[in-house]
Amino acid sequence: MCKTVLLLFFAFTGLFVSAQSNYFGLNSFPFLNSIYSARSAGLGNNLITISDGDLGLTTANPALLSKKNINDLQIDQALTPAGGQLGLVAYGLKSKFGIISPVVQFQNYGGFQGTDELGNETNKFSAIDYTVGVNYGTSIGKVINIGFGFHLIGSHLEAYSSFGVMGIFGANYQHPIQDFSASFIVKNIGYQIFSYANAERMPLPIEVQAGASYKLKHAPFRVSILGQHLNQWRILYEDPNEQPTIDGLTGDTIPVNRPGFGQTLASHFAYGLELLASENLHFRVGFDYLRREQMKLLDRPGLSGFSFGIGIQLKKIHIDYGVLLVSKAGQNHYLGLSTNIDNWKKKRF
Repeated sequence: MCKTVLLLFFAFTGLFVSAQSNYFGLNSFPFLNSIYSARSAGLGNNLITISDGDLGLTTANPALLSKKNINDLQIDQALTPAGGQLGLVAYGLKSKFGIISPVVQFQNYGGFQGTDELGNETNKFSAIDYTVGVNYGTSIGKVINIGFGFHLIGSHLEAYSSFGVMGIFGANYQHPIQDFSASFIVKNIGYQIFSYANAERMPLPIEVQAGASYKLKHAPFRVSILGQHLNQWRILYEDPNEQPTIDGLTGDTIPVNRPGFGQTLASHFAYGLELLASENLHFRVGFDYLRREQMKLLDRPGLSGFSFGIGIQLKKIHIDYGVLLVSKAGQNHYLGLSTNIDNWKKKRF
């Protein structure tokens, strides 16, 4: 029965992804593809492969939910260069059939001063995007876990609002002996129910990701790789209005510079490295080529696309910090706090 359900799900997902894959860059609710976990931020992009009790990672891949997450509370907060905020709150609950995790994620863009066409100040307004939902994870064997999620989507921009629904499916494989894991997810499977100002409904930014992580046997390093936007080949921006130019000296036609095969292939991968200095102290570094190409300043690219982080385990609280080097214009700073509620209960003797 379980295999039949999975086959039907993959068939439906394949048709859905194929139907929407040509809308890359023209989607509703683009905030759904943001990073919310401080640990993932330090590793460059969403870490969808490690099931080690980090509830923040399960928000990106519900298949990572396990018994380690029961009664865990996760709170992550991020600040953007312009003063906006990203955040998530998640909790782990035990059920008869697996692990359930209510999740709230949001992006608060702050307050704005409205003006009319002449520049005169009008009303002040705010803007916020958010999702509210629940994730579920369970095992279907000794080495394979699967997970599902269902979330409501809300977006309020000044006097305009939009609502939708979306789901996520994930699968995770853990090697029985080696410290190796691999995952596959399809996220943002859904529909925009109400659009802004009764405009045309747009498809959600559906995305297929796959990744793997491996810890070296005789060294305290874990390497992770993520394949992103696997349902769409060309994801680097190409200006549709750009035209060939003429060389003023030779008169030769200079064709439009389009991303080649190597650039396009590289844009689909992000890399992360963790130094497991001890059980209580981890250092992280990551790189996302797509983010670098999207956000770098052409004359001063710097470290755009790189990220760094640290994880510290205290007696009852785990702290994660991550910084995404977006561009010379600024960085996103993440702070994550997690704890298990059982650790705060008084023990009875």
